[in-house]
Amino acid sequence: MQTKPTAEKIIELKNISKAYDGKTVVKDESFSIAKGEFVTFLGPSGCGKTTTLRMIAGFEMPSAGRIFFNGEDITELPPHKRKVNTVFQKYALFPHLNVFNNIAFGLKLKVIPDGDIVTDKKGNRYQPMRKLSKSEIADKVNAALKMVDLEDYGHRDVSSLSGGQQQRVAIARALVNEPEVLLLDEPLGALDLKMRKDMQIELMNMHKKLGITFIYVTHDQEEALTMSDTIIVMKDGVIQQIGTPQKIYDEPANAFVADFIGESNILSGVMKKDYKVNFFGLDFECVDKGFKRNEPVDIIIRPEDIYIIKGDVSKGMFAATVTSSVFKGDHYEIFAEYEGRELQIFENTECAVGEEIGIYIKPFDIHIMHKARIINTLEGEMGEEGKVLFFETEFATDSTLPAGTRVKVSVPFDKVDVVDDESDGAIGAEVVSSIYKGNYYQVILRTDYDFDFFVDTTDEWLKGDRVGINLAAADIIVEEITESGENE
Repeated sequence: MQTKPTAEKIIELKNISKAYDGKTVVKDESFSIAKGEFVTFLGPSGCGKTTTLRMIAGFEMPSAGRIFFNGEDITELPPHKRKVNTVFQKYALFPHLNVFNNIAFGLKLKVIPDGDIVTDKKGNRYQPMRKLSKSEIADKVNAALKMVDLEDYGHRDVSSLSGGQQQRVAIARALVNEPEVLLLDEPLGALDLKMRKDMQIELMNMHKKLGITFIYVTHDQEEALTMSDTIIVMKDGVIQQIGTPQKIYDEPANAFVADFIGESNILSGVMKKDYKVNFFGLDFECVDKGFKRNEPVDIIIRPEDIYIIKGDVSKGMFAATVTSSVFKGDHYEIFAEYEGRELQIFENTECAVGEEIGIYIKPFDIHIMHKARIINTLEGEMGEEGKVLFFETEFATDSTLPAGTRVKVSVPFDKVDVVDDESDGAIGAEVVSSIYKGNYYQVILRTDYDFDFFVDTTDEWLKGDRVGINLAAADIIVEEITESGENE
């Protein structure tokens, strides 16, 4: 990993949002990128990473906010006037041109000052512009070909090249114009695994040699961790965390980041007091403080941070039973169960299914974070006969509040009934996330009204599934909202 570059900013986004047809896909982004930095936008499909890159390139206009380049507002500057170049996943090479002419294409259109100052008849002084000469173009193209290790390929037809070679031509074409920032939109996505890993190393070497800023988009966590100085993790158009690869991996900001970056045990627990957390019904020492007493929390433990004690299991913090052990080449992936709760463990020690093992976890390997939400809450209005109206649907409740009363509606995570046939539910929703928490799944269901229900369930649901939601009267908590906005 390279040393982090100077903090001098080259790009800054301030309160950037983007919406298409009323649907917001990027929400109030603000961050800066230092000169010479390798920054990666990382997230699942549809998280807004490519849209953010396209706004920096000038291919998309933000709906709100401003973009600055070296302190200058470039929000409305057209793409060809920005000192950035983009490398696309699909290469976008010209099939009728050879390698040399593909790379030279932009240079043939480029104009530069000719170096002389001319005075016109009115006394105005200006500098004439000229196109690059053939020899200048040849020198620049050959230098770019050398940069990507394709020195003898200038005469070749692009269709005769492998996928990796075509990608290097696309990179050379972007670099030949000497941009201050190179934008790469999932450039390795179409390559096979070995070629992708080789190109990762080549891109890192290019970045080190050129010293310019690289902004990279990917959904591949390993790619981001391998190449980046800084990673910006995104979900649903919102930045979840910004940090170094090590910081992102070792100290994820929330359960989504922990689940998305590498493997994790994500558990629910209670922060008893500073430096003490309870999960699995047991108290553990930790290094976190500043939480409320008995606050519900999420706990992250990486599988490689769990140690196995064989033989005298009493030397461990607790004993668990091995339910699965699979050799993965450089480690065993072990699943062990303690009182119905499951742990994933990466260890060099082979264990037999059914074997009892001791478990030990160091305090600084137990990562505590606030829960994003502890109960589903939304606003509604009371109707007749104790029914509450929200999302254009009436639900029976045990409330006696009069019709027309504005209310806060609360539903515990484990009281949301999910059915696989959407038509059997009172309202429809789509599964947008599912995280396993040891002995249950925490699923996020996005309704057609853009509200997310958090659901704790023992059933596994796949992302993208359409489901129905039902709520029982006894499980809906209704509180009146007063004119002051407080609940009663």
